[in-house]
Amino acid sequence: MTSPADPPIGGDSSGQKKVKLLAVTACPTGIAHTYMAAEKLSQAAESLGIDMKVETQGSIGAENVLTDNDVRDADGIIIAADKDVDRSRFVGKRVLSVGVSEGISHPERLIERVRSAPVHGGGGGGGSAEPVSGGGGGKERSVAYKALMNGVSYMIPFVVVGGLLIAISLSLGGHTDPKGGLVIPDGSFWMHVNQIGVIGFTLMVPILSGYIAYAIGDRPALVPGMIGGWIANTGDLYDSKAGAGFIGAIVTGFLAGYLVLWIKKVKVPKFVQPIMPIIVIPIVATTALGLFFIYVIGKPISWIFEHLTSWLSGMTGTSAILLGAILGLMIAFDMGGPVNKTAFLFGAGLIATGNQTVMGMCAAAIPVMPLGQGLATLMRKRLYTEQERETGLASLFMGFFGISEGAIPFAAARPAQVIPANMLGGAVAGAIAGMASVKDAVPHGGPIVAVLGAVGGVPMFFVAIAIGSVVTALTTVTLVDLSERKRRGAPLVDVPGGPEPVLVGVGATAGGAAVAAEALQKAPAPAPAAEASAPVPSPGPEAADQVLSGYLTEQTVKVQLAARDKEAAIHEMATLLATTGKVNDVEELVRTALRREAQGTTGLGEEIAIPHAKTDAVDSPLVGFARSSEGIEWGALDGTKAKLIFMISVPEAAAGDEHLRILALLSRKLMDTGFRERLEAAPDDAAILDVLREVH
Repeated sequence: MTSPADPPIGGDSSGQKKVKLLAVTACPTGIAHTYMAAEKLSQAAESLGIDMKVETQGSIGAENVLTDNDVRDADGIIIAADKDVDRSRFVGKRVLSVGVSEGISHPERLIERVRSAPVHGGGGGGGSAEPVSGGGGGKERSVAYKALMNGVSYMIPFVVVGGLLIAISLSLGGHTDPKGGLVIPDGSFWMHVNQIGVIGFTLMVPILSGYIAYAIGDRPALVPGMIGGWIANTGDLYDSKAGAGFIGAIVTGFLAGYLVLWIKKVKVPKFVQPIMPIIVIPIVATTALGLFFIYVIGKPISWIFEHLTSWLSGMTGTSAILLGAILGLMIAFDMGGPVNKTAFLFGAGLIATGNQTVMGMCAAAIPVMPLGQGLATLMRKRLYTEQERETGLASLFMGFFGISEGAIPFAAARPAQVIPANMLGGAVAGAIAGMASVKDAVPHGGPIVAVLGAVGGVPMFFVAIAIGSVVTALTTVTLVDLSERKRRGAPLVDVPGGPEPVLVGVGATAGGAAVAAEALQKAPAPAPAAEASAPVPSPGPEAADQVLSGYLTEQTVKVQLAARDKEAAIHEMATLLATTGKVNDVEELVRTALRREAQGTTGLGEEIAIPHAKTDAVDSPLVGFARSSEGIEWGALDGTKAKLIFMISVPEAAAGDEHLRILALLSRKLMDTGFRERLEAAPDDAAILDVLREVH
């Protein structure tokens, strides 16, 4: 919790040095999540007046690498990653470690939390079995998950290179064989290209195993992990025709990693310690693991793998459609998250066995979410802001290249509408691909893989993508439209204690519908006629000088917000309210306000937003006001950015009449164009408060 007495995170007015933070972002594929998290963290830091440098560990390698000087001068380090990140360079620094999605969704919260994160005490170069605590409810992935994703991230380039080279060599150098399929002439140029691709596939399994082990046991585990993976893939060593494949590689990777960790704990004489990591541990672990796999677990695992492969290869008709639908649902559910990656690993791991149909199902589902959401912004433009429409165009581009994360901004803004639509479209695409036995020779999706010649059954591949994308788009616009219609259902609400009905909204814009609907749903019943006509007591001199019964004071007015996005603005407003001493939990107040935003935007349009929260994180009703000269994207349906922002917070006990009274009074006054202009022109907080005294 942030105390009201805490100085601003970027430094206080007494001139103390500016806070300097570092961050590392990484995801298993290193394509989208890595860079989205880096961008969000950088934007949040800039809005809070903090110096931040972000190292990205993407598919093209580490960029903007943190130097020793950077680490020495840093006040804290944020690691937002779903794969292994070397923490040995951060010894003695506060380290907050979370999943990469946290960096995208809650960058301001991470910047706040890193100040109280635990100090990293060392241990582990490439990986460690002891995760750094996130502190305060962090969501760092488990060691097992991160180790698995670390192996996948290193495996993918080998499968991509191998698969594409094999596909290109067959399409350009192969000829039809009477027995079926394509054959490349021996000794030809394309045969050599094909063999290079086969080498890439052969290395895939040892790489997966080796880097799973590396993420757990550091460098000493790399050799036993890779050799163990090679043994798992070489069935001749334990009387198996097909080997244990990627399932065996996963098993050997984890066994190697934890075996090395156990050996490290064995106490040895000092003269032996220098050779432990380069001689003793690798030799002992490799020998023990290899013999254990050959004589004990190799045959049972290979039996499971062979039967799984055989079952999948024999899938036709209804069973293939069902599998495709399930994989499509998984791919679309969290767009690059753990469920998505589980389905992806299943498809990618089977490519080396010759079963490319499972990856074909995944490949058809992968682009459906970004393509469908982009298409939705073109089909029903009025439902989206200008910024969302621009994001939609970018989403279409990302969809072509098979980057499903292009749909994340839409899912974050409207999860209740977008995620079900994504899953329905993904299931349809996967089912069609399964029915048509579409094949994909590389672990990637989207139209780009068909353009590069890696897809078998190209026409149906495009049909699956097209139908899935249209289903997603139609479902999205239908659900969003229904949601907006529900909010706009009844624009009038009786103000408690007031003689006339008040239109909740600004200039009758559609952007005020969310607030109108909430006020209408929870408004108290109208008073009887005789009671309504009773005279209203005149406020005393003290009450007349107050704004909104004293809930809004000069202390809760801010001339200019530093925040540049909605979440940061809500956090800054909550911190402003906390200066009254009546907020007992700033973070809970922020979470409640954001949950309310997830139900529907509180952007009224006409450059106004009224975020509000009903929570016991406040001891009494509070109202804050702040301006943003550049405006903040708030999701208003008229497309305007919020420049005049009110934040209302009331305890649960006052969540009825008082909450609605404040909301309605503000809504009525904000219909006055002159009032809004005076509010924008007021030069300081005292002048702003004078204008706000007109609200009664």
